[in-house]
Amino acid sequence: MKIVIASDSFKGSLSSTEVAAAASRGIKSLYPDCQVTCVNVADGGEGTVEAIVEALGGEIITTTVSDPLMRPIPARYGIANHTAIIEMAAASGLPLLAPNERNPWHTSTYGTGELIMDAIDRGCRHFLIGIGGSATNDAGTGMLQALGFRFYDAQDQLIPHCCGATMQVIARIDDSQVPDSIRQSHFIIACDVDTPFCGKEGAAPVFAPQKGADPDMVQRLDNGMAAFAQVIEHTYHIHITPIPGTGAAGGMGGAFLAFLHATLQPGIDMVLDAIHFDQTIQGANLIITGEGKIDFQTAKGKTAAGVLRRAQQQHIPVLAIGGCVEPCPSVEQMGFAAIYPISQVPLPLEIAMRPDVAASNVENTIKRIIPSYI
Repeated sequence: MKIVIASDSFKGSLSSTEVAAAASRGIKSLYPDCQVTCVNVADGGEGTVEAIVEALGGEIITTTVSDPLMRPIPARYGIANHTAIIEMAAASGLPLLAPNERNPWHTSTYGTGELIMDAIDRGCRHFLIGIGGSATNDAGTGMLQALGFRFYDAQDQLIPHCCGATMQVIARIDDSQVPDSIRQSHFIIACDVDTPFCGKEGAAPVFAPQKGADPDMVQRLDNGMAAFAQVIEHTYHIHITPIPGTGAAGGMGGAFLAFLHATLQPGIDMVLDAIHFDQTIQGANLIITGEGKIDFQTAKGKTAAGVLRRAQQQHIPVLAIGGCVEPCPSVEQMGFAAIYPISQVPLPLEIAMRPDVAASNVENTIKRIIPSYI
């Protein structure tokens, strides 16, 4: 019997590794001879670096970069097999700012570009980048500056520091100083939204309010995105405005696509491809997946959905466990063999999320349900 455990973290409680370890203990306590394979997975957001680095035997790098307000901070990313694994949020994330500092008119993605350049200097030419959780709406111009791109205004004056406010004044792009190492690199971007670059469903109207923008700023940011899109089209002959995903992370998806010829794909697929998940599950009799909360969002491409999709291609049944499971027809119709909450009795949230309690609940749930599937 071969069982693969591939669960996302239970955020705020257990890491992917800890969930798998607890589930494995539950299986081994009843079936010590069962072959159990534990795989770290994530959906392109928090935990992605650790999941891929552990699977590929890489290392974690810490370097100093600029935060969204250009202050020096330490930031971590991973390297495995000359591939850099980066979470944009490590340098340009909303949690790096105090609530009263959140202002996408002034924030910049420059630090994310610094992470990329650090990896370039270490020999990486392949990049896996998650772009969730940003504090920015600068269309990636800050990042691009760090990579050697230069932006000029209508008076042909160099714009020294790009941010949300400067998009509307960009009139010319100069990429003559971009190093060959960047041009020769390949970027895969975890992008789980289909937001277009600008317009009423674009980056600024959809995401800028949660980053600190009021309605007037949202409109100004969107106007800047539209103006910048025209400059991109004039320079690179790419009409990015309606392309799904180009509005992700305040236009970061569009920057990667237009300037770096990146591939945008769902985060869970990026991770599963990177860790060779399809090969790992070959011959498995059962897969156990999970996440902190299983609800309507699960069906929209979160970790459990991605694992299920890959398993279905090989006709392997999948059990899902969650710290919380909300009834949802779209999830119930996905094709899981079964979905189980890990707690059998109501508990106060602060107790249920304690790592020792959650790990015990995972182990006991697996011990209770696994005999029905072996």
